[in-house]
Amino acid sequence: MSTQQKIIDTAITVFNENFSATFEEIAEHCNLNRRTLHRYFKNRNELLEACNKNMMQAWENAAIKACNSSTDPLVQLENLLYAGIESGTKYAFLIKLNEVEPTYKTETGKEYLKVRNELFSTIEKLQKEELIDSQLPLVWIKILFTNTITATITAYRSGDIAPNEIKKLAWNSFSRSIGMQLNKQ
Repeated sequence: MSTQQKIIDTAITVFNENFSATFEEIAEHCNLNRRTLHRYFKNRNELLEACNKNMMQAWENAAIKACNSSTDPLVQLENLLYAGIESGTKYAFLIKLNEVEPTYKTETGKEYLKVRNELFSTIEKLQKEELIDSQLPLVWIKILFTNTITATITAYRSGDIAPNEIKKLAWNSFSRSIGMQLNKQ
């Protein structure tokens, strides 16, 4: 792993614990001096941008892996939800930052867009097959999906729900919210 990637990984951990951490504090956690940190990143904002790019790439890879994990679209959807929860837990500070200040934009990979579009087409087919409530617009399902991830991350960070149960609770909540017919699986 490169020094630059180690800095990004450390910064993600530090920012999740204390988003107002200074450039000096990040350098200290990396066991580097500030001057060395400046060789890789001009300032804190550039480091945040690198963290955001790292998050988007990790999410795209996790989403592609989740969608390729099975030929069953319901399993793909469940695995995609779990991937979103795992990514969201690791990158919680960036998700919050992007909600408040959506200034960190990155290009979306073609393979990710292809997989995502195929999955959403599959959701529409599942609606026609009456495995998912056909009265729910696709955009509504996307919003429910995203907000289930957000609620799960909030619950995880609160510590009130056992971490080993949280993903299944999220899937149970999401699948029921879209009227999934579990007995037809």
